[in-house]
Amino acid sequence: MSVNANPQRILVVICTFNEIENLPALIERIGKGLPQAEMLVVDDNSPDGTGQWCMEKRTTLAGLHVIIRSGKLGLGSAAIAGLRFGMENRFDLIATLDADFSHDPAQLGSLVAALDDPQFDVAIGSRYVPEGKIVGWPWHRRLMSRWLNRTARLALALPVKDCSGAFRCYRASALAKLDFDQIRSSGYAYLEEILWWLKQTGAKMVEIPITFRDRELGETKISSREAVGALLTICRIGLKNYCGRKRPEPSKD
Repeated sequence: MSVNANPQRILVVICTFNEIENLPALIERIGKGLPQAEMLVVDDNSPDGTGQWCMEKRTTLAGLHVIIRSGKLGLGSAAIAGLRFGMENRFDLIATLDADFSHDPAQLGSLVAALDDPQFDVAIGSRYVPEGKIVGWPWHRRLMSRWLNRTARLALALPVKDCSGAFRCYRASALAKLDFDQIRSSGYAYLEEILWWLKQTGAKMVEIPITFRDRELGETKISSREAVGALLTICRIGLKNYCGRKRPEPSKD
């Protein structure tokens, strides 16, 4: 069996705010499931000590990188900071996942493997393809998620069924074609917006079925206000999309 002399460099980005109950175990499981990967934690100055724990842990854990930001600046801007870090440091693949175990780190390998096929630029862990599942969500969250995803697919003409999930793996060469300054969403709407911008560059996407589980520890960060903000952002981008203009208006989500 041949061995790849130049294996791809993989970065796993984890955005955190008050995740000290989950992060230590999550980092351990990522390390076991994807030992060839390095990790980056982007922490929004968590009051519970998440960032401080990361700074201490990186002295003993090779391949752990940490960015501590000034405050709670939003998931979108944190994720983009992580993607920029990955590109600036010449990683080949950059994966993202939630810090609350909603995404099983054991499934990271499937996302990475999907990009072994050179025709794909983005692998998306999908709840809404055959064999994809959601465990632990009440009916109203399921309904809101389905409604938001269907609206995004229609408004933005996206070729995937799960537009709002953060469990993804990007090819850095595809991200390099983006102007990140054009991504205006600082909150959860960045998930749909970045897919739309990638689509404009011709990026090809593939969905991998996952089991999504509601968090058991800590508190959810998404609110109905942010869901409405994401919907408004999608509608604004969609309007530009169908009017033939590619630059979305600034978002306040």
